[in-house]
Amino acid sequence: MADSHISPVAAAPGEGERPSAPLPLLDRVERALMALTMGLLCLITLANVVVRYFTDISFAFTEEISVWLMVVMTLVGASHAFVRHHHIAIAFFVERRGPAVRYWSRLLAYAASLLAFATLAVLGTRMAWDDFQFEVTSPSLDIPQWLYTVWLPLLSALVVLRLVQRIVASLRAGQEAH
Repeated sequence: MADSHISPVAAAPGEGERPSAPLPLLDRVERALMALTMGLLCLITLANVVVRYFTDISFAFTEEISVWLMVVMTLVGASHAFVRHHHIAIAFFVERRGPAVRYWSRLLAYAASLLAFATLAVLGTRMAWDDFQFEVTSPSLDIPQWLYTVWLPLLSALVVLRLVQRIVASLRAGQEAH
C-alpha cells in the first residue's frame, strides 16, 4: 500500500506529501500499537467464542477490555492515518475543483479535525480526572475507571500532534508551490 494519495485529478500543493519530519520512531510505535491491540482483540474474541461454544459460559468481563482496546486502536489508527494522508475524506466535490480550492479545503479540514481532537483531549482529561478524583471503578472488573479513560486524552493529544505535523507539511508544500 502506497503512502501517498492517488487521485485522477492533479494533486494540490501538499496533497500526498509526507511531512518533512515524519518522526519514524513514532510511526513504528503507532504501527506496533495498532498490531498489538488488533491481536489482543482477536485473541479475546477467539477465547470468548471457544469457551462459549464448549461450555455455554461467556466471559462478560472481556467486553470492558475489548471496548478499551477498540478506543486505543481507533485513536492510534487515526493519528497514523492523518500523518500519512490516509484518513477518511469526503472529497467528491473538492477533487473536481482547482488546486487552490483543494489546498484550502484540506487545510480547513485539518484545522476542524485539530479543533475536534483538542476538545476531545481537554474534555477527556476532565473525565479521567473525575474518574480518578471520585474513585470510580469499572462495572465488570471493579478496577479504577481512570485506567481506561486516561487513554482518551493522551491519544487525542497524539492525534493533535500528528495533525499539527500534517498542517505544517501542507503549509510548506503550499509555499513551495507558490
